[in-house]
Order: sequence, then structure tokens, then C-alpha cells
Amino acid sequence: MRLIVGILLVLVSVFGGYAAMGAHLEVLWQPFEGVIILGAAMGAFVIANPPAVLKSIGSLFGTLFRGPRYDKTAYLELLGLQYTLFKLAKSKGNLALEAHVENPSDSTIFSQFPKFSGDHHAVEFMCDYLRMITLGTENAHELEALMDEELETHHQERERIVGAVQALADGTPALGIVAAVLGVIKTMGSIDQPPEVLGHLIGGALVGTFLGVFVAYGFFAPMAQSLRNIYEAESKYYLSMKAGLLAHMAGYAPAVSIEFARKALMSDVRPTFIEVEQSTAALQPAG
Repeated sequence: MRLIVGILLVLVSVFGGYAAMGAHLEVLWQPFEGVIILGAAMGAFVIANPPAVLKSIGSLFGTLFRGPRYDKTAYLELLGLQYTLFKLAKSKGNLALEAHVENPSDSTIFSQFPKFSGDHHAVEFMCDYLRMITLGTENAHELEALMDEELETHHQERERIVGAVQALADGTPALGIVAAVLGVIKTMGSIDQPPEVLGHLIGGALVGTFLGVFVAYGFFAPMAQSLRNIYEAESKYYLSMKAGLLAHMAGYAPAVSIEFARKALMSDVRPTFIEVEQSTAALQPAG
């Protein structure tokens, strides 16, 4: 909804304001200018980016329309999962986690948290580091460094997508100038025509500059920033897991460990201490 409202505001403000000045909207209909600008932009996009980034474009608009995938309910579930796992480890030792970590799809603990269990990457992240703990990893600093390396790699993969869209925004105004220059060349070839014809040709050429700047700053640049905000918000899900795991390794009680995890979350989706306490109190005991 937010994305649709933003798109409508851009379109209505620009074209509505233009029409309100008494101008004629049909003058802006220059389809071949659009072909030059957007076609060249897409070609440059393909040249500039590796296959992994190009494959992600299909899901890009879904991400923009959906927004961050994790809300307060998802974070409450994540904290509840960590609490259950850490409580089991505290009462029966870290080795008690082994069966759950090796087969999360059959785990009675993971099955209590369906949203988390449905997120393959989150399950893999949690299980990988719990497995290392059950195998005897005791140096929290080394484990933290490894987590940071993995999270940084994940961040770089997503930043490539953001950078690709931002580069599209940066380059489109220049391609608009290319279209405008081509329009001027076409106009100069018709210099012997009457003023009304030349005026129409010059107006069409200038539409290229307008279109390039319009799509760059009205759509592509905001899309890049929106993606960056979404990815940064979603990264907190993993940072919360990291904080909880490291607190558990430091020997804190489960309730304290998930408080470390809770504090890693952004304030607009962070459950309160009371909400977490009530949520964990309703959980089934781990077995």
C-alpha cells in the first residue's frame, strides 16, 4: 500500500501539476524516447551486473510491495524459540540440542514456531551455530567473528542489488540526454519545416531529458533507498539471533540471553519486556 501511494503521489503531482498549468499531456507521449532511455538503461543494467543479481530482479518488486518480512509477531516467535532452546541447554546441557539441530524439520521445538521454521535461511543460521556449540566451540570471540563474516557476506550480496538499482537511477538522466540529443539531430534534419512543426519536434526532444530525470528520481532512486531500508530492517532478525547465541555462550540465563537478543531489534518492531515475558511463559516446555 505504501509503495502504491508513493507511486500515485509522484504521478499525480508531476502530470497533474503539468496539466493544471494549461499544458497538453499528449505532448509528453513520445514512446520512442522511452524506448531509447529505458531500453538502454536495461541493457546497461545487464552489462553491469552478474547473473546472481539479474536473477534477483524477478523478486525485487515483490520485496518492495511486501516491505520487511519480519514484524513484532515474528520477533516474539524468534525470541520464544531462543528461550526454549537455551532453557533446554541450561537444564540438560548443550548436547540436548543436537537432535533438534540436526533435524529441525522433525524437531518438537522448531515445530512450535512455524514462521521461523518456514524461513530456510534463518533455520540454517541458527542450526549451524548451535551445532558448533554442541560440538564444543567455547571461544565466543571466534564464533562472533565467524557470525560477523557470514552476516557481512549476506549484507554484501544484498547491497549489490541496492547498488544495481542505484546505478540505474544515476545513469538514467544521462540516457535522457542521449535521447534528447537524438531528438535534436532529428529536428535539425527538418530545419526547413514551419515553426509549428519544429516546435513539436523540439518539444519531443526535450521529453527525453524530462523522462530520464523523472524515472531516475521519481522511481529508481526511491526504489533503491526503499530496498536498502527493507534489507537493513531484515538484517536485525539475524543480529538478534547472534546476540542471543553469544549471551547463551557467555553463560547467561535464558531470560537474560533473549533480553540481549531483544535489544538488538529496531524500536518500531521490538516487543516490550512484558510482552516477551508473557509470550515465553505460555510456551510448552522443551523436551
